[in-house]
Amino acid sequence: MKTNTLRDVTCIASLFVFAGITGPATAREAAINTIQSVRTSEAGPQAEYDFDLPAGELAAALDIFGKQSGIELHYRFEQVAGKQARAVSGHMSWRDALDRLLQDSGLGYRRTGDANVVVEAAGQGSTPEDKDSAVRARKQTESPQATQAVTEMASITVTGTRIRGGTSPSPVITIGIENIREEGFADLGEVVRSVPQNFGGGQNPGVAGGATTGAGGLANQNLTGGSSLNLRGLGPDATLTLLNGRRMSYGGFVQAVDISAIPVEAVDRIEILPDGASAVYGSDAVGGVGNVILQRDYDGVTAGVRYGGATEGGLATREYMATAGTVWPGGGLIATWKKASTDPVFARQRGYTRHMSEPTTLYPASHLRSGLLSVHQSLGSAVELHLDALRTERDQTQYPYNTSLLPWYNVLAQESEATLVDPGVDIFLPGDWTLRFGAGWGKDKLVSRQTRVSLADGALDPRSNDCYCNEVSSWEAGAEGPVFTLPAGEARLAVGTGYRKTEFAQRQRLTDTVAIQGSESSRFAYAEFNLPLVGPDMEVSWARRLELSLAARGEDYDSFGAVTTPKLGLVYGPGPDVTFKASWGRSFKAPTLFQRYWARQALLRSAADFGPGHPADATVLMLGGGNPNLEPERAVTRSASLAIHPEALPALTAELTWFDIDYTDRVVQPITDPNGALENPDYAQLISHEPTLEEQAGVIDGADIFYNLVDAPYDPGNVVAVMYANYANVARQRIRGFDVSASYRLDLGTGRLAMRGSASWLDSSQQSTPDAESYDLAGILFGPARVRSRIGAVWTDGGLSVSGFANYTGGVIGPSADGRREKSASFTTFDTTVRYGSGAGHGVWSGLEFALSVRNLFNRAPPLYVPAQADFPPYDSTNYSAIGRFVSLSVSKRF
Repeated sequence: MKTNTLRDVTCIASLFVFAGITGPATAREAAINTIQSVRTSEAGPQAEYDFDLPAGELAAALDIFGKQSGIELHYRFEQVAGKQARAVSGHMSWRDALDRLLQDSGLGYRRTGDANVVVEAAGQGSTPEDKDSAVRARKQTESPQATQAVTEMASITVTGTRIRGGTSPSPVITIGIENIREEGFADLGEVVRSVPQNFGGGQNPGVAGGATTGAGGLANQNLTGGSSLNLRGLGPDATLTLLNGRRMSYGGFVQAVDISAIPVEAVDRIEILPDGASAVYGSDAVGGVGNVILQRDYDGVTAGVRYGGATEGGLATREYMATAGTVWPGGGLIATWKKASTDPVFARQRGYTRHMSEPTTLYPASHLRSGLLSVHQSLGSAVELHLDALRTERDQTQYPYNTSLLPWYNVLAQESEATLVDPGVDIFLPGDWTLRFGAGWGKDKLVSRQTRVSLADGALDPRSNDCYCNEVSSWEAGAEGPVFTLPAGEARLAVGTGYRKTEFAQRQRLTDTVAIQGSESSRFAYAEFNLPLVGPDMEVSWARRLELSLAARGEDYDSFGAVTTPKLGLVYGPGPDVTFKASWGRSFKAPTLFQRYWARQALLRSAADFGPGHPADATVLMLGGGNPNLEPERAVTRSASLAIHPEALPALTAELTWFDIDYTDRVVQPITDPNGALENPDYAQLISHEPTLEEQAGVIDGADIFYNLVDAPYDPGNVVAVMYANYANVARQRIRGFDVSASYRLDLGTGRLAMRGSASWLDSSQQSTPDAESYDLAGILFGPARVRSRIGAVWTDGGLSVSGFANYTGGVIGPSADGRREKSASFTTFDTTVRYGSGAGHGVWSGLEFALSVRNLFNRAPPLYVPAQADFPPYDSTNYSAIGRFVSLSVSKRF
């Protein structure tokens, strides 16, 4: 970079835009505001600079762009308010950098002087031939010998809305790649587990549930070794995970999506919307949506290594990664490759689990190979082709709990493969309309083997060898554009239709039989309308900004029929200091194919198993397993947020959000406590007393398997009740709470300090049946903690950055040594990362980056409880970690 042409200038106007609101009415005469007052005659169109622009708020990125290029940028506050920028890095001209920075924003620019550029709505002030492009083609008027420029196209990447350049009426958490690097995260699983609105239960490495501890429920299974989003603790199947706005295939059997399969080196940012969004995205978006957005262009090659380990032993980690990319006229690509291996953490390596039998693992050994390719190509000025492809292979080995009284121990070996191919085409039409056609295909295959190993002679006894296979295929066509113009701006409409099919199969490979097999397809159509009622130029006394949005989606399933989900949204800014958002909507989740097609089991059990008062030979016919007649789970979601961005203190932003989810018809196995179940009024609707012969025959004939668990032949005359314990739509959950976040930036004498933090308070309860009393889910063992937060700061000066963050998780209620239930201690840990980059240039030391990260700096052990069995880990692995202090060092070089 030609640093001799730059001056140290404080950019105040950009911080107003960082607050997401327009400037004051008294300053309307100066509607176009300067965010960088550096002028230089050397900033010609062909001059090249070393850019390193982080993903995040567009205003902040434009601030850094001005400093690194020497270009004086002008913009209107309302046009950049709330918009996000992709990361841009590399040696390029300022035009290349600005084109990439404005990609997906709906903004363009025009040059008004040697070093003056106006950022404005695409097409505004441009010539007719380039007015239809979402980001205007670069005009090479300065030199007739200049190379023909690339036309950059826009795509819809705003999470929570399909309106290009629109604003979601629900709060969106944006974590850019620069923040990820500053905080030392190695993969997206670590990123999402740090978000207070997300629960660490579900499919996550280190979660000890189900087969590994017998606690925490069916969803808490470290079956795939991957990491899943689990917003509000509603389950990994109630949070939708997207890659560039497209669905990925499910993994395992609980309909989780492995977000850590996406190489973080290719990521531009992840946007998390912790609010219902089925009106926009369809099924599963009840707790919210996580959308991973890839870097669009990458120019160069970067190779890196990372080594780390827990200071108490175990989890030795070795990672090798490479990223390569290039750009050409009309297109570009990025490709990444990653290989990682991790050693296990054994119970014997932690003092509080040393009593557990050998060779129990608290964290599995794993090996990962992952590759991703993202490419795009423009055909002229009106068509763009794009393709994303992902391939991941992971295997892990774990030794689940095993009582020391048995003469053997278990070994679980799992191998998983995930593939995603997502092609598409965007067509840009006159009148700022865009057509989008896309298709997708994804497949996830998990092979899980369980083997018993004899302690006496080491003999192997294969117990199970199951293959869980998920597949999804889809296509979608949509259009977006303006329908009419109001004084406040354009009213825009997005419409579309499509088709999706999901398939699931479980094959028992030892017996070569198919235990579960099922498929489901749906057709859908959606519409979204954005109506700006008040804008900053209208001089309305009671409002500076007022927008309404309406979205609706209809889906027709071949299993349970049609579902319609609407959503209403409001964005209101009474002045320059605050913005209010509110939303109301309906969301739904289709039952998983495992819940529908799991083998139905008719069990003949003794009536004494369910309470006293029956003859010794009395029996109960119990139906368990799947239910093909399940209906969708339904939810009503509400949210309201207040964003504070004071004009007098532009470096400060804060947001308070209230949310409420009324989640009904939840699919559960409703008989949670068999003791006294026959006389329990909570289970009255699930039990048929004195069943007829026809009813008993219907249960047995309708089951896939019949088990006689009593010491006598089946006698219909001895059956006193039929108990329907299979999956059913009977539960109701109520989830309410508050989120708060804040950030503040200031320039110091040396460097810049950015402070940021967020916290969430959750109140969650459930009724297992409509007649039962509700009980708490939040704050209970193996449920989400009521309070979580992450607060810290990052100091940067040139290529050096130092970060420090505190993580807090509240205590949960569980059993104590004296049999009472008591609340555990809270869990507070500290993370720090020191990162240094030598910067671009020439020579062996250029392009180098070093990072030293420490997680749980003070080696805090997890809070303990008294488990039901001594061989269960005595801590809640969904909320707390047994890793302890983890230190890693990474080195990378960009060529």
